[in-house]
Amino acid sequence: MDDIPGRIEHTVLGPTTAWDDVEAVLDAAEEYGLRACLPPCYVAEATEYAPDIQVSTVVGFPHGQHTTETKCAEATSAWQDGASELDLVPNLGRAQENVAAIQAEVEEVVAAVPIPVKVILETSLFSEAELRDLCQAAIDGNAAFLKTATGFANGGATVEDVELLAEYGSVKASGGVGSWEFAEELLDAGAERIGASSGDTIVAEYLDQEA
Repeated sequence: MDDIPGRIEHTVLGPTTAWDDVEAVLDAAEEYGLRACLPPCYVAEATEYAPDIQVSTVVGFPHGQHTTETKCAEATSAWQDGASELDLVPNLGRAQENVAAIQAEVEEVVAAVPIPVKVILETSLFSEAELRDLCQAAIDGNAAFLKTATGFANGGATVEDVELLAEYGSVKASGGVGSWEFAEELLDAGAERIGASSGDTIVAEYLDQEA
């Protein structure tokens, strides 16, 4: 596998995340060559503090129930603040009534910014048939990646879900990934990125193995 550290997004998105937490993630990202995924309120500070780190942030997080107009405004603001990628939570409640609504929403957010948009599908909440419909809708809406989970719903990344998502497009596996052993399984299953609050631990374990 090439550039394992560069495929890991070291993440801090908890409800009490403070600047000190963000700074620690950015310091670890610089030390290990990681990407970072941070709350939108810290993106401008983060890109000034660590200009060489690829910073992602979230839109409509964590439940996706913002209006599409609000999500487009969030996306635009994050891009202007220096975010290099966005992780969007679509309105998954709407999807149970009309999956085409997801495609329309993703299209609007993608059109609002010139940077890649990953779409979070909360894979553990849906049947295989429903998940396939969601994957197709997100890809048809020009999603750059399909992402497994926010970490704020029951369940997280699984090998089986990554394999399914990878049939449709690029995959970011996130939710419950706390070790290099599991991260490697997900990468082998087809994930191109890993999102984890233990990103530094994952890469340290990887480097120890390679030594």
